[in-house]
Amino acid sequence: MKALEILDLISKGESCTVQFKERLPHQDSLAQEMVAFSNTEGGLLIIGVNDKTGSLNGLSFDEIQTINRQLVKVTSQSVFPSITITTETVNVEGNNLIVVGIKEGFSKPYKDRLGSIYMKNGSDKRRVTSNDEISRLLQSSKAMFADEMIIQGTTTADVNLEYYKVFIQKKYNKTFDDLGIELRQTLENLNLMNEGQLTLAGLLFFCNNRQKYRPQFSIQCVSVDSTTITGNTFTDNEAPFEGTMKEVFDKTISFIGRNLKKIPTGETFNSHTAWEIPYEVFEELIVNSLVHRDYFISSTIKVFIFTDRVEILSPGKLPNSLTINNILSGISIARNPILQNIAQHTLPYKGLGTGIMRAVSLYPCITFINDPDKEQFSAVIKRKKT
Repeated sequence: MKALEILDLISKGESCTVQFKERLPHQDSLAQEMVAFSNTEGGLLIIGVNDKTGSLNGLSFDEIQTINRQLVKVTSQSVFPSITITTETVNVEGNNLIVVGIKEGFSKPYKDRLGSIYMKNGSDKRRVTSNDEISRLLQSSKAMFADEMIIQGTTTADVNLEYYKVFIQKKYNKTFDDLGIELRQTLENLNLMNEGQLTLAGLLFFCNNRQKYRPQFSIQCVSVDSTTITGNTFTDNEAPFEGTMKEVFDKTISFIGRNLKKIPTGETFNSHTAWEIPYEVFEELIVNSLVHRDYFISSTIKVFIFTDRVEILSPGKLPNSLTINNILSGISIARNPILQNIAQHTLPYKGLGTGIMRAVSLYPCITFINDPDKEQFSAVIKRKKT
């Protein structure tokens, strides 16, 4: 790194990816900083800079040698799992500074020697205690997927057997009886049950009473006669839909259909009508939300129909390094692999990563917003003026 680059960073102050230390702190404090960087987006620790004033206080040769040894010791003995860092000594206006590079880790959550987990919070850090946050860290390292979590209290008695048999016929081109395998075994083979209890995937697709266990994992719809949600403009609204994922999908599509304008496809009185926005657009986007949302976040998917647009708000930002440009190019990352597998036989879902591309090709007036701060991914579909 060049001296001018460091001066530019210093002039901007500390942030979630840049931290200053005049001298190396106690090894426990240093480990906490490294853990926070590793659990978040990574960053730079610049040693030899006063974190209050930004003034330079260069390091001596002996200090540089000692600090480098201490850094290596902390990464291997006070951060778990251990991490690899880069160090560089840069002379800035006659002051020797050490720039420590810490990458975002692949084995989250990282912990200090006391087992505490930290994440960056602006220019500071905070201790993580929420089970949901810890689960998301595990998910980001692919050590855990939400759809494989066991739902306590469920049994095979919760399974909609008739619907499950239809699924088996579609998937294997055989009847359930022809498989010759008991119900629990087939569910476990498909990762829909574990230890005699349904996984989240099994619950969402095949549970008779899903809302009893996870009512928030549904879709909530609102239509308003305005461009904003205000007190008395509701024209139609629904509580979170009950039922299996297929039932939730069908009810959502029905809600959208009854609240969109219908446009004649021909010039005669008896001409067929079509939705003002192609039906297939919503088919793709609603399925995408159900299959790819973050199920570590206890919240419903929201569908808002305004006079000028339709918004579909899904819990969870795009996973890992995925970007909006990636998804528009057909690139996808499996957040819920079991759901993706089952959806191919229960929903209008291909599992090829092309759903977003298809929606945009059918109706280009769609804007996608990835909001890491709100932990939310949104699709905003502009309505045509009539």
